Amino acid sequence: MVIVSGTQDELPQGLYSDVSKYRYEVFIDRLGWELETQGRVEQDQFDRTDAVYVVMKDDEGNVSGCARLLPTTKPYLLGEVFPQLLNGLAPPRSPEVWELSRFTVMDVQGNKPSRYGMQPSSKARDLLNASIATAVSHCAKRLVTVSPIGIERLLHAMDVHAHRAGPPMVVDGHPLFACWIETEGVDKPEAYQSKYRLS
Repeated sequence: MVIVSGTQDELPQGLYSDVSKYRYEVFIDRLGWELETQGRVEQDQFDRTDAVYVVMKDDEGNVSGCARLLPTTKPYLLGEVFPQLLNGLAPPRSPEVWELSRFTVMDVQGNKPSRYGMQPSSKARDLLNASIATAVSHCAKRLVTVSPIGIERLLHAMDVHAHRAGPPMVVDGHPLFACWIETEGVDKPEAYQSKYRLS
């Protein structure tokens, strides 16, 4: 397993394209999300040049997990699309707060899809830890995310310092909630760079 991180331009050649195709397989094919797409790639308005991606690859070089990090100083998913999940609070706008989105760990080469696109496994833990470390390397002190309610159980199972930013709501038939993830106490990014071979 290898985990790499970077913007579209910083990722190895062709990897961002592979991530877009992987996201389509996970979120559209496997999970049935109703998203606007062109071709068999999943991208949205937040896949900008400043978005930072954390990508897990298996031993054969296939994408087996991914996450997207966005600075809240510019438009991001929770602030623009799901602000109602913040229970009336203003969406955060700070260089010290980053959004984690499109997080998934799923082996699309296999036949055992996870309901939420994330498995409560060591791989999920590794990808989340690497995502947090990457955010810390960009001076993030907190992460905010919008997720299916089932993710909350997984976060607690992985001993992540996470708590709700507001009560869950049903949006388009799906129970969602906004969540804070604290980065305090996270190992230095250099430790994760060594462990996960982040680039």
